[in-house]
Amino acid sequence: MPTTAIPCAQVLAIVGQLYGIERAASDKQMDAPARQRLRQEEARTILGKLRACLQEQPAAALPRSPLGAAIGYALRNWAALVRYTEDGRLKIDNNGAEQALRPIVLGRKNWLFAGSEAAAQRTAILCSLVQTCKHLQINPFVYLRDVIERVSTHPARLVLELTPREWRQRRGDAAARSGA
Repeated sequence: MPTTAIPCAQVLAIVGQLYGIERAASDKQMDAPARQRLRQEEARTILGKLRACLQEQPAAALPRSPLGAAIGYALRNWAALVRYTEDGRLKIDNNGAEQALRPIVLGRKNWLFAGSEAAAQRTAILCSLVQTCKHLQINPFVYLRDVIERVSTHPARLVLELTPREWRQRRGDAAARSGA
């Protein structure tokens, strides 16, 4: 067994404990202040163990090896890594943002053939609107159909009413999701 297998397994076990705390907070449907207290009480201690474990590893891993690079990255960005413990509204990771960007990354080569810079900009706006709708649990088709039908007669001074968040509030959450 390579010498890095044990330290990697140890680090993964510690990270698993951190995600276990998040799962428990989610299962209990904790609000932001309660989640912050839980993280302060439990996650901070585990994060201390993780940091100690990472600080011990550089001697066992070459700095330019994948493991050494990962350890160095984690230690250099430690303040950002533990920031989620200071605010219960923050997520432990950025998986949601990564998932929202996946369609853009997958279509990267297709975007080269948008036709023009203006067309590419319009495509970016539409993609942003669709992802925002998904994030707000709005049916993007219903939202876009409604806004496109109304935009030409809607007063310019009230254009913010057509943003997905405002649109949902004015339509009602359930109606926006179902398309009623």
